[in-house]
Amino acid sequence: MFEGVYVDNIMMHSETRVYPTEPQITAGLIVGSQAIYRYGLRESSYPTLTLVEELKDINGNVIPAGHYELALSDEKDFLILVEAKKAIALIPVFKVEIDMSRYEQVRDNKSLKRQKKEQKEIAKTNKKRAKQGMPPVNEEQDIYQEATIEYVPAGSYYLIRYERGDVKAWGAIKY
Repeated sequence: MFEGVYVDNIMMHSETRVYPTEPQITAGLIVGSQAIYRYGLRESSYPTLTLVEELKDINGNVIPAGHYELALSDEKDFLILVEAKKAIALIPVFKVEIDMSRYEQVRDNKSLKRQKKEQKEIAKTNKKRAKQGMPPVNEEQDIYQEATIEYVPAGSYYLIRYERGDVKAWGAIKY
């Protein structure tokens, strides 16, 4: 009863707000509305690293602030900072971890049967969607990916952490 009366009275006054006085999102932006999410490339399978301020190394090279893709080289010895499909910087990797616990499940008969069943369900769904004129369901599963950077004042270097699926790598840029 009290809540109903309170809401009715609030709606009558033009100078009071129905919404909370403090913003729910501190930056003033709705999650997912930032350019990094709205205009990100769908074909990109690399995590996005956001640099808030420009990075300088010992030699005086500068990487401007912005959004970059972070890729791990095939040999897993360098992190590659990519902007517009061009390599901007190579960052040496000093530690790599690969989670091997999931590889046992790849050859398991139960997981193979489950994959075949999932593929059949996706095929059925795509057939129904094609009849309705809708685009097919994406068969790729989402892969967890994350890239972070932090400054370590004790060693005066930037620590960059890369994680994509079951691979984690750490690189450093000496300041």
